[in-house]
Amino acid sequence: MEQVRSTSSPPLVSRTTGIDAPPFAAAFDALPSPRTTWNAPDDALVLGSGAAATLTASGTDRFADVRAAAANLFDSGDVHAGTEAARPRLFGGFAFHEGGCEGEPWEPFPEARFVLPRVQITFADNGTWLTINATGPDASVTAVEDRLASEVDRFSGLSGISDSADRSDRPPRPGITASRRTTTREAWRESVEAAVGRIRNGDLRKVVLAQALEAGLAADFPRAATLERLAEKYPDCHRYYFEPDDGGSAFFGATPERLVALRGRTVETDALAGTTGRGETPAEDEWLARELLDDDKNVHEHELVADTVRDQLEPFAASISAGERRVRRLATVQHLHTPITAELSDDRHVLELVEALHPTPAVGGLPPDRALETIHETEPFDRGWYAAPVGWIDAAGNGAFAVAIRSAVASRRRATLFAGVGLVADSDPDREWDEVQLKYRPILDELEDDD
Repeated sequence: MEQVRSTSSPPLVSRTTGIDAPPFAAAFDALPSPRTTWNAPDDALVLGSGAAATLTASGTDRFADVRAAAANLFDSGDVHAGTEAARPRLFGGFAFHEGGCEGEPWEPFPEARFVLPRVQITFADNGTWLTINATGPDASVTAVEDRLASEVDRFSGLSGISDSADRSDRPPRPGITASRRTTTREAWRESVEAAVGRIRNGDLRKVVLAQALEAGLAADFPRAATLERLAEKYPDCHRYYFEPDDGGSAFFGATPERLVALRGRTVETDALAGTTGRGETPAEDEWLARELLDDDKNVHEHELVADTVRDQLEPFAASISAGERRVRRLATVQHLHTPITAELSDDRHVLELVEALHPTPAVGGLPPDRALETIHETEPFDRGWYAAPVGWIDAAGNGAFAVAIRSAVASRRRATLFAGVGLVADSDPDREWDEVQLKYRPILDELEDDD
């Protein structure tokens, strides 16, 4: 186990003011690395830059270590946020498992890393807010207020630029020169058959196996334009973007799967498992949705996830309730979805719930230890932050985390995409292969050229 490290020490000073909303792409390009973005259907869009503080940790205690370091940072805060949405927040994520960031392309990403942005723009329902955060030697009120005034001047100069969503000069998709699958179709068939054999023998109840797709890009990866396109196509998903300290690469995605959101003692989470494609006509789309709702394999996989999420929440909860199972439609796929809410029996930090829920059976399996062992033995790549918790935490211990699927790591001319499927006793290798290809589409569509 490695203890948590912080690049800055308290105290924390934070000041916020309202500004005219700059175009997202112009603001993104104007800000230095490391940059962070976070957006969710029920949350403001946040664009962060620089690092007033960085918390990193590794090992089995990484969740608790980050929690303790965050409390130490926030406890000393002199914060004038102006509005709740613009309050100081730490943004970041965790590796899927201990030691999971050792291979390409994960070397720049620690097993846990959270950043308090030095400059933060919050696009909220009640306006756009500019926040300056500082810690350690830079944390004087005078210095922070001077920096805030300087940044207001800078961003006011961007407010007259047209939004790139309406511009014809938005950078095109880069195009793919060549691609390589880390798992061949033959190896996939053997892996699925072996996993299904373990399930039928009673060794496992479910396991999620993933693939990686490496792609060379014909042009530079257009970071801001890609994020804008994902926002337009997947407005109901959690969208995230994290640059490591060197800013050379970025982990990003648009996930339909919320891991957990905590506000006070109210918890919201989801069971999302069971997948089919979209139809080419409304009638075909409805037929596929009905087939998904009635499909024994997908319903069984979904119920395993929903039951386990409820079991994992039970030690913390005074009450738990689940909504009706339904079909959730996205641009390229449809999923079975059950919303789950809980009221906690006492105050908890969101990272306690993150640790208890990760990995859900939707990305790991059951029993968890045996599923993780199977994943280690089978997948020829490191998962890194793929399928792991990403999100934010604040001074009150509230926060929101998503499961980082429909994701990729991209650098200037290279991207590595990740996708996985849940296997149960009646899984078919060919159908599961096809499902993986569907799950690549959200990111792959933004990398392939427009022709």
